[in-house]
Amino acid sequence: MRALLVHAQTPVTYWGYQHSLRLTGRACTLPPLGLISLAALLPASWELRLIDLNVEPLTDADLAWSEVVLVGGMLVQELSMHEVIAQARRAGKRVVAGGPAPTTSPDAFLDADHVFCGEAEGKIHRLVRALEQPTSTAPHVLSAWEQGDIATIAPEPRPVMALAPTPRFDLLRAGKYVSLSLQFSRGCPFNCEFCDIIEVFGRVPRTKSPEQVLAELDAVYATGFRGPLFFVDDNFIGNRHAVASLLPVIERWQAAHGAPFELYTEASMNLASMPELLKAMVDAGFRSVFVGIETPSPAALLQTQKTQNLRMPPTEVVETLTRAGLEVYAGFIVGFDADGPEVFALQREFISSVPIAMAMVGILSALPSTQLGRRLEKEGRLRGRPSGDQFQRPNFTPTMDEAVLVAGYRDLLADLFSPANYYARCARLIRTLGPTRARPPDANGIATFFRASWALGVKGRDRGYYWRLIWTALRHARGNIARAVVAAVLGEHLIRYTREDVIPRLNDALRAIEGERAARGAASSNVDGAVPLDAMPLPKPDVPGHEPALEVVAT
Repeated sequence: MRALLVHAQTPVTYWGYQHSLRLTGRACTLPPLGLISLAALLPASWELRLIDLNVEPLTDADLAWSEVVLVGGMLVQELSMHEVIAQARRAGKRVVAGGPAPTTSPDAFLDADHVFCGEAEGKIHRLVRALEQPTSTAPHVLSAWEQGDIATIAPEPRPVMALAPTPRFDLLRAGKYVSLSLQFSRGCPFNCEFCDIIEVFGRVPRTKSPEQVLAELDAVYATGFRGPLFFVDDNFIGNRHAVASLLPVIERWQAAHGAPFELYTEASMNLASMPELLKAMVDAGFRSVFVGIETPSPAALLQTQKTQNLRMPPTEVVETLTRAGLEVYAGFIVGFDADGPEVFALQREFISSVPIAMAMVGILSALPSTQLGRRLEKEGRLRGRPSGDQFQRPNFTPTMDEAVLVAGYRDLLADLFSPANYYARCARLIRTLGPTRARPPDANGIATFFRASWALGVKGRDRGYYWRLIWTALRHARGNIARAVVAAVLGEHLIRYTREDVIPRLNDALRAIEGERAARGAASSNVDGAVPLDAMPLPKPDVPGHEPALEVVAT
């Protein structure tokens, strides 16, 4: 069997950093770990070829070579997945859709011959068996569970991670990615109402053995890649005892190989209350961590069942993690039922007071197969499936006036990602981190510094902010010059994307709300409490008339 594995294209998003890629010399931020993990489970007799549409196009020659096409992606990649399915079907190829989007929304992929839902370890035979049958006799949904919908049917026992072989990193064009990735655990012990991770992977974290992780580190090392390596776990410390056993093993491996990787991951806020574990992460080479702070509002945290965030003041959490040497990337949400219009000022004040440069804020979304989605459906407030696009109206009727919510969100993002405020947070981060150990710069790192200094420090409209940030790093901690450059490079995307894409789309959403109200004769276009469209000042460049230094990177 000749199988073509296709990773759908990701649209421009905050997390894609597409406007920054040209400065890095890379084509894409992260590789398709799910597909190369699946590839390792497929029969050894199969011939495999990987196409990541974020790196290269899917060609007629690729399709002609294949017998079956396996396409994967998340909700935000759904449109691209359907385009791949249509292209493959036109070529007469059998198509299987899998990954996060088909797992939680299998009915959205009726155009594929088959939909594979859930984890593949221990269940891959169901896919192989279906593909060995004629299309007309094989089931459409190939569930990792024996029957039914993951939202209503108790799944059979989830596979142990010992069944997971080393992903096929050899299928990647590793040099095309800013970072490579691997996975240590699945699942999270908490019970956040809006989270789909606990629905898909469960609340009992399952982990790989240290030996499995070492084998994966060896496989990544063998690709020749050096630099950032992402542990994609949704909560790396979900099983703290397993992590405590793993970290010294990683530290020894890094020392034996010349510390080739700067590690980063996601973790719950209670990491800040575990000083020994925190130190072990830094000693193993972890340099940043994403945490879901969500909101400084205790009422909203209680309402959404994220009570673990109430155990320690969020300001103390961020300061503790940062001073230990971990840069904090943080997620925030507005639009909880407990939120009123005051939440935007509350979020703005908190984010501006802590050393978080990468503060990602989204409007609450009711994801498929989550407690939130089921509750809102019962309450008659659900307005369909989310698209994965956070800059549209929420897919449910919010308790806050919708125009106030969208306008407040728009203004919050415009404020956070104005050049002055973004670079101020970067400077606070550099000062708080203090001296840290850093990998000696490699050739690509040096090239990135010169590309960034030319594009941002010479030609860029925000060049004054760029050089002030570099000077801050020189004064406070020279080991953080690389971090300062990375922050500026990422800021090129965040600032430009907010100005050119996010704000106009949210303005369009507000116009749609106003149009609906006008049609109903319910209100004028100026909703009480909302900022009129023409009154919101967009971020202004320091040098009027200068165009952004970068164009969108075509991949």
